[in-house]
Amino acid sequence: MTYIIIYTLAIIIPIFVIILEKLNNSSAEMFDSIIAKIHLVFGNTKAAKNRLIKLVTKYPESYIGHKLLAQIYENEGGQRKAVDEYAQAININKKDYDSYYKVATILTDLDKKDEAEQMLINLLSKKPDYTDATIALGDLLIEKEDFKEAVNIYTEALKYSPTSYDLNYNLGIVYTMLNDFQNAKMYYEKASELNSMVYNTKYSLAEIALIYKELEEAEKYFLQVTEDEELSADAYLELAKIYLIRNDKDTAIKYANVAIQENPKKIVEKIQKDVTFAIIMAKLSIPFNLEFEEDEKVKKLTSKEIKAKEHLEQMVEITKKIGYNDIKIEKNNLQKQEINEIQKEREE
Repeated sequence: MTYIIIYTLAIIIPIFVIILEKLNNSSAEMFDSIIAKIHLVFGNTKAAKNRLIKLVTKYPESYIGHKLLAQIYENEGGQRKAVDEYAQAININKKDYDSYYKVATILTDLDKKDEAEQMLINLLSKKPDYTDATIALGDLLIEKEDFKEAVNIYTEALKYSPTSYDLNYNLGIVYTMLNDFQNAKMYYEKASELNSMVYNTKYSLAEIALIYKELEEAEKYFLQVTEDEELSADAYLELAKIYLIRNDKDTAIKYANVAIQENPKKIVEKIQKDVTFAIIMAKLSIPFNLEFEEDEKVKKLTSKEIKAKEHLEQMVEITKKIGYNDIKIEKNNLQKQEINEIQKEREE
């Protein structure tokens, strides 16, 4: 059956080519793009690419030709050529916002992050409700630790998509990095309402609860997180810490041993660095040889999520020693200092 189709197309396509020569540019563009797509359907990428190159050479203003050629180059890994073709498509169709976004993602992959950032800023100035572009720009800002600007762009995007899980969750992350745990909690809770199956949100809420010394709330969230393959070991270890605070050593030992069983290398390393576990260390089931223990957990967390998670864990440890109120005072002092500097600049 496949051979019959190919044979039929082999007859029909040349007829179309002859007709094309007698048609106007738009019709020729349409038929050439159709032929290119047929080639792609049958896996003949080379023929499709050649057809499109001829099309854009003869008709440089062919939007469809440049867009299809860009997609082929991108699929082949020819990222720089793909950027050139997407740029041509954008020049022809200024409202091709998807191509703006494509160029930005490719530039990010090419480590041209400043150019990618500017591309995304330009895109959002034209289409502020493009949520994926906002998240991509936010990622770039988080990477260079410009958390305040990330808050601004996420907050602006929420005006158009208030029920976006990603926007609320990312606001939780940036407020975490700013040590603004009240706002972080508010946005994590909103994100959790929108998608209850993402356990990292609940892990973050549990850690914030620990910062505020709300042990019951922290326990509630950690128990939910134990259902997640990647985070379960950390959750069990945190539950063990909660029961040590409550002076329930038997339950603490139980949870710590489950955590070790879930991820031996990672958890034992954490336990050895934490003096909290010294009083139960002798009763923990630590493997004799950890060198050959492999962590087979599926890695799902992104770099920004890991960064926020580690930051929260560090803040929990800090607040054990100095208390949350001291951090709050220090944060307020920094804010007052910033306000004074702004006022001085205005007076000058």
